[in-house]
Amino acid sequence: MTVREQALWTRARLGRSGPPLDLLTARFARHVYAPHAHEEFTVGVTVGGLEVIAYRGGHIRSGPGSIVVLEPGEMHTGGPAAPDGYAYQALYAEPALLTEGTLGGLPHFREPVLNDPELAAALRRAHTDLSACPDPLEAESRLPWLLTALAHRHSTARADDDIVPGADHIARAVRDRLADELLSPPSLADLAAELGLSRYQLLRAFRTTMGIPPYAWLAQYRVQRARTLLETGLRPAEVAGLVGFADQAHLTRWFRRVLAVTPAAYRNSVQDFGR
Repeated sequence: MTVREQALWTRARLGRSGPPLDLLTARFARHVYAPHAHEEFTVGVTVGGLEVIAYRGGHIRSGPGSIVVLEPGEMHTGGPAAPDGYAYQALYAEPALLTEGTLGGLPHFREPVLNDPELAAALRRAHTDLSACPDPLEAESRLPWLLTALAHRHSTARADDDIVPGADHIARAVRDRLADELLSPPSLADLAAELGLSRYQLLRAFRTTMGIPPYAWLAQYRVQRARTLLETGLRPAEVAGLVGFADQAHLTRWFRRVLAVTPAAYRNSVQDFGR
């Protein structure tokens, strides 16, 4: 069977006016990268097949479920290690994103291939969701959190204190700002600066208090607002923009997650009830 060569790039933005972050979804059976290095951390998850990478004077191999971390400035190549090729998802993160919530300098990963099924699955889910809909608040809520977890678990970096004083007050303040500005929410970096916190501290306070990250809280709040508008007879395509979703598909994805039905099915059901 011939494996189709594929490389799909998506650019997500961390917050409304924050820095971009590139996401790559790739499948190769023949392509071999020329020796090169990145200014960012390369964090990838192998999703199929077997890859071989020339790195730090040797060769490393990565199979399904493995996390691969290549540090900035490190020369490397990559290619298939088996006839069926390999597939992976990767993101390219500025070094600062891995130092949030840590003490000291840049984290160092002694082992470039990591076995952490829980984190690998979380990275894959975030990559897939953000490639489909690169929502700035969702990207800023999920990716720095996961990258800090990666540094905490597998690098030389030490975690800072897990306690955030006044977490309840911080979470309520963030919640209220997101609700007030649901059409164009502020970035978490800006909110953190206003509160005298790092973005990681804000995320930790919010998740500890609310049980979910900011983007998920806002999406659920938008769904509740959407319900009210759908009950007035507005179409899902109209409602999506009125509550801050990127488009009808984005509204539908979250509506199904929260209420287990599509917006159109919900609209029809409440209209039928009123007849």
